[in-house]
Amino acid sequence: MRIWSLHPKYLDTKGLLALWRETLLAKHVLEGKTKGYKNHPQLNRFRESGDAVNLINQYLSEVYFEAEKRDYKFDRTKIDWNFNPGSLYVTDGQMGYERNHLLKKLEIRDPERFKQVSLVTKLDPHPLFNIVEGDIENWEIV
Repeated sequence: MRIWSLHPKYLDTKGLLALWRETLLAKHVLEGKTKGYKNHPQLNRFRESGDAVNLINQYLSEVYFEAEKRDYKFDRTKIDWNFNPGSLYVTDGQMGYERNHLLKKLEIRDPERFKQVSLVTKLDPHPLFNIVEGDIENWEIV
């Protein structure tokens, strides 16, 4: 499961579809609707917020908006649109790690997008996240 800290606009088609599916799974975990992935480290930052379900719905909304821009037909009923906007922090070290991780994937799956994204030295975060100084997050599996 990868819930990217970077903005979904950088993802290729395969990556955006996977993000949608995996974040919906994360939502089910946080709502207590599934037995799998309960201890996945990517969910810790949502749980630690004290407002996990609300924030995962906000996260999903941005993924949905990116899909809409690309004329993809994601099911908007999967999101509770009554979320209260909030924010989480992500370190600049994590953002750098995710940039490199994404570039490795894009180099294989989408060479044109790889060229475009590789020109951007600092990728925008997903709108849920504010960047702070720091190393790779402790929940990241390196």
